[in-house]
Amino acid sequence: MIGEQPERPVREQRLVVMVSGNGSNLQAILDACADGRINGRVVAVVSNKADVFALQRADAAGVPAVHIGMRSGEDRPDYDARLTELVAGFDPDFIVLAGWLRILTMSFLGWFPGRVVNLHPAQPGELPGLRAIERAWDEAVAGTRTESGVMVHFVPDEGVDDGPLLATEAVPIDTTRSIEEFETAVHAIEHRLLVGVMANLCSRRFTDIDDLHRAVTLETAAPTPPLT
Repeated sequence: MIGEQPERPVREQRLVVMVSGNGSNLQAILDACADGRINGRVVAVVSNKADVFALQRADAAGVPAVHIGMRSGEDRPDYDARLTELVAGFDPDFIVLAGWLRILTMSFLGWFPGRVVNLHPAQPGELPGLRAIERAWDEAVAGTRTESGVMVHFVPDEGVDDGPLLATEAVPIDTTRSIEEFETAVHAIEHRLLVGVMANLCSRRFTDIDDLHRAVTLETAAPTPPLT
């Protein structure tokens, strides 16, 4: 329309990625930021464990890698208050929990409303907590499960692996194959879904948290075909 001003491009978004392990999902985000699929930059990688490979991935990418462990006798809210101060210092637009294996309290989440995104290797409402891949496999072997999945969601409160859904995809379980093959299939979908969600979030402008939650809720992805 004549006289209409073109919309300004969304600025590069600042991402803090929080990890507790190997960091393959962190690597997927680093790669997608580097090649332009995500309009963002990882400005820090934070871990509650000192000896994880994810921190080496951050170092290799030239990203600040920070370990923040619990002090002796420290309770969760006090730890999360220190964590908040650390993360807030990097001025993030979004915080990505990519294998962060601690439940966050409102001492942390209350400071970052609508900005914390979590990845969990299960479908919504199923297998919350640790070892979701192994538990899904055990149930499949026992004959009580035929598929699991992956989901990406916002983290509004202290609920475990629960919150406004951003993306989910089913993963069939073939018990004639190995658990290692199933785990590999799950991780491949984790990488794709997480990168897709963050690309979406980082490419759009939102007026408020409610607008953000309405705008970025994604349709359920098509089921992944069984391994052949």
